[in-house]
Amino acid sequence: MKWIDMHCDTLSEIIRQRKELKRNDLCADLERLLRGGAGAQFFACFVNAARYGLNTKDADEKMIWDQAYWNVLSMIGRAKREQNERFEIAVEPEMIQRQLWAETDESEILYGILTVEEGGVLNGRMERLGELYDRGVRLMTLTWNYTNCIGSPNSRNPAVMEKGLTEFGINVIEQMNDKGMIIDVSHLSDGGFWDCIRYSRAPIAASHSNARMLCRHPRNLTDEMLRALGEKGGVAGVNFYSPFLREKGRAQLSDLVLHIRHMVNCAGEDAVALGSDFDGFDPADCPEGAGSVLDVGKVFSSLKKNGFTQRQIEKIARDNVRRLIEDTW
Repeated sequence: MKWIDMHCDTLSEIIRQRKELKRNDLCADLERLLRGGAGAQFFACFVNAARYGLNTKDADEKMIWDQAYWNVLSMIGRAKREQNERFEIAVEPEMIQRQLWAETDESEILYGILTVEEGGVLNGRMERLGELYDRGVRLMTLTWNYTNCIGSPNSRNPAVMEKGLTEFGINVIEQMNDKGMIIDVSHLSDGGFWDCIRYSRAPIAASHSNARMLCRHPRNLTDEMLRALGEKGGVAGVNFYSPFLREKGRAQLSDLVLHIRHMVNCAGEDAVALGSDFDGFDPADCPEGAGSVLDVGKVFSSLKKNGFTQRQIEKIARDNVRRLIEDTW
């Protein structure tokens, strides 16, 4: 069964570690994605502005965000250079539709969907959103772990967590709706989340976030947020990072099943997908037995053993994301 994963950090990691996207020793590469049955993979162009000096004394924030933006453009270029007869960047819904409705489950081609994980790279310049779209970006995670021109990140500080979007951030939401880009609220403050629910005319995504009721981490979504996301037609991708799945210790496949069940109960079976976050953290923090893209099928087997129907599993595996793409792009 073909599947779609809404988030991995493999693209930024191969550049940082000087590896190849086609074949590497990380959690994901093109060869294993194809062998593992992936139909499409969202590849994040992730930048950590702290690596460029953000939040340090006398930091030139404008220059730092500009440098981060140039690095995103470099990642986009790298992904495009990796294209071949079996890997193509998807920019139209029809490309995903053709892939998922193919008769064979053995993927002959993998579609990559480019995303930006850190909306701060816009640096207050709306024209950059158009530049990113024109280069193939179809989803943007509005914040990472730092306050930026769009809004504030999730935080254990209630004052930060309550902050909403900036005026520029609200305009970004409108422009993303107009262009047909998916608004991603993973990493965003709770206040920012509710602003996205309020201002977006299109469904939104939490590309790699879990249930806060089961694991009390601020990166996860409350039951109220999950319900609102589902009511708006959005999708949440379950994250494989152990500290987002359980309070202590390494997660098991059973923890993924528990979060998926809870998210389905709150948001509905049309609102849950995969958002592994592979290569965004130490592989030792993957659930035991689910350390690479070759193990994604084990999640579906576990869901089946725990009473999920084939229809529900196919929605979680691919159909919910396909529908989100159709509704937004």
